[in-house]
Amino acid sequence: MKILLVKLSSLGDVVHTLPVVQDIGAALPGAQIDWVVEKSFAPLLARSRGLHRVIPCEIRRWRKSVWTAATRREWRTFRAQLQQEAYDAVIDLQGLSKSALVARMARLAPGGQRYALANQTEGSAYEAPTRWVADVAIRIEPHTPAVQRSRELAARALGYSLRSGPHFGLDLPSLKDQQSSFAADKLAMKVALVHGTSRADKEWPLSHWIALGRRLNAAGFQVALPYGNASELVTSQAIAEALNECDGTDAPTDTAQAQIWPLLTLDALTEELAQCTGVIGVDSGVSHIAVALDLPHVQIYNFDTAWRTGPQTGGRQVSVFAQPTPSVEAVWQAWLACRTVHIQVPA
Repeated sequence: MKILLVKLSSLGDVVHTLPVVQDIGAALPGAQIDWVVEKSFAPLLARSRGLHRVIPCEIRRWRKSVWTAATRREWRTFRAQLQQEAYDAVIDLQGLSKSALVARMARLAPGGQRYALANQTEGSAYEAPTRWVADVAIRIEPHTPAVQRSRELAARALGYSLRSGPHFGLDLPSLKDQQSSFAADKLAMKVALVHGTSRADKEWPLSHWIALGRRLNAAGFQVALPYGNASELVTSQAIAEALNECDGTDAPTDTAQAQIWPLLTLDALTEELAQCTGVIGVDSGVSHIAVALDLPHVQIYNFDTAWRTGPQTGGRQVSVFAQPTPSVEAVWQAWLACRTVHIQVPA
């Protein structure tokens, strides 16, 4: 059976959809699963265990220059790649006009069908064309978390039952070695602080990050600071300066209290996160990668939306919500609880 998944963007949404590949693989052994995604997120999908082919597109960029020769040429190449296979099932997991267009362009095998959402779920975007294009439109209960929404849609489209919690299936061989050795290796006691997000109202105050970093340093953790753009770099620099000044030494970068990572590709960033003891971050795509990596993780929310996009596993992955923003103490206590569940570190 050949199956095409359509989930184009954004990073967090793509991460939330990863368990669908593992669900299908478990329920339908031998199924060929392909996935259409924005090119910038393709490196993450390349690590998805059981995924046969990743078909990249750049619809975000193409729609800004629809009539240029370069865009038309790239569109034709994409369409040819998309139509190389004839699919028994095409599942639009996004529910937008652009994903409906891609689903409609895909080639069906004899008897094949297109599936899509029949309705909008709470907090998620939805556009009617996804329903018009589908052969079968499936209604999902509106109050459904993002991960569960995709899993249920695929399960009902393909006729199997969900029998366990979500498994993200990222293929990172280094994870096993890292998780078995970090407790004994002080150099590996590193916590990434993910402060960057696409929305200013999701941010956590700079003073809170510094105070949290100082608590982590006092507990023996080095703070790692990723960034994705110039603005986030400024924040990382401010946190690092405050923490490293408190250290009072001229320690080299690899042993400083706080270390700013270079600007990394998505693939490299995922590798670096996998080597961390854990992650504390705001609601962002990078934080959701931490969940997919099964790391101890605290996700910080200024809005009561954690039920929809926050960690669903509980225990060592939790969300903390408060308005106008969670306190440092609340986040710290959540981190201590996550670590206790994950592994007991000798004093």
